[in-house]
Amino acid sequence: MKGDQELQVIVQQGKEPNPTVQDERNSVGSNHTNIYKRWLRVIIYTFFVISGQSVATILGRLYYDNGGNSKWLATVVQLVGFPVLLPYYLFSIKTHTTTHRDDGKAASHRNRVLVYLALGVLVGGDCYLYSIGLLYLPVSTFSLICASQLAFRAFFSYFLNSQKLTPIILNSLLLLTISSNLLAFNNEESNFKKVTRGQYVTSFICTIGASAGFGLVLSLQQVALRKVLKRQTFSEVMDLIIYVNLVASCVSLVGLFASGEWKTLSSEMDSYKLGKVSYAMNLVWTAISWQVFNVGGTGLIFELSSLFSNAISALGLPVVPVLAVIIFHDKMNGLKVISMILAIWGFMSYVYQHYLDDKNLKKSLGISTEESSAPSEAERSSGQRIQTSAS
Repeated sequence: MKGDQELQVIVQQGKEPNPTVQDERNSVGSNHTNIYKRWLRVIIYTFFVISGQSVATILGRLYYDNGGNSKWLATVVQLVGFPVLLPYYLFSIKTHTTTHRDDGKAASHRNRVLVYLALGVLVGGDCYLYSIGLLYLPVSTFSLICASQLAFRAFFSYFLNSQKLTPIILNSLLLLTISSNLLAFNNEESNFKKVTRGQYVTSFICTIGASAGFGLVLSLQQVALRKVLKRQTFSEVMDLIIYVNLVASCVSLVGLFASGEWKTLSSEMDSYKLGKVSYAMNLVWTAISWQVFNVGGTGLIFELSSLFSNAISALGLPVVPVLAVIIFHDKMNGLKVISMILAIWGFMSYVYQHYLDDKNLKKSLGISTEESSAPSEAERSSGQRIQTSAS
């Protein structure tokens, strides 16, 4: 897609002027090994995204089901686990030393701080809306509505990142919009407590707002990296993620104390149905699960692209309703089934369009399928080749 920067880096060690047959065999074997290792990492990161998101959502529902009622605390645990990213940062920085895009002059400290503060406040508010949405909605309904984040991502990318709205993308937007709006007419009641129509509508609107906010944040991050920070290196993106989470954590903590909810946490723990230990463990593992999700999402960004990472996070959303039916005995009525089918259909349309974009990009650059998996003779002789293209 236009405006979405892709990196193709091919690094080869110097070769002998007249390589032997054995050298060529070793080179081919090494290339295949690197490809296998790369896709193994992709599989692991995909598992992290789907499992982390699913477990965190289920634990969030479990917190509310058993007596938890603090929306700001539920927001805090989504964010405060960001130090878990530091070991991943330090471990991976040696393998991500190349530059996606570098426009020369680095951003000033003032601009960096403004970017981190603005995005951090948005992320903190977005997580709070998610917490309100999960409070009154059945988890299966909540997850299906969250699938609309792909539609909002494409919508904001059209205005902020110059993404083209092709017929396939428009089809995806329509399907995901219908999928979410269908659930507004769902009259089910939660199994764990009586929910009024007003509370259901409030949570529904907040979840839609959170999905829109998530799509907006992703587009703004792309704008910030391209036009403000002017670099798309591994360290730059990781700094952005960590500092934004730091600011968002501070925002959620301020909200927790300013709202007065912190005063009820002691009694909330005492009255928690599963006991104090389970209460503490629920919060700890929720925080860890969200950071497992973040590690997986960040890994997919650097192995493939931010669009693929976002698509995989949306792919994991239909997993949660299935788990909700098994664990919480949520009702999977006809309206939800239709909504899920439309959401999956919309997701597949979204992914197919980006598959076509990637295929066209490679064709325009003269890269065949085989050439994309193994460097050409010209690439080997050049030593290092960095291609930055607007998709």
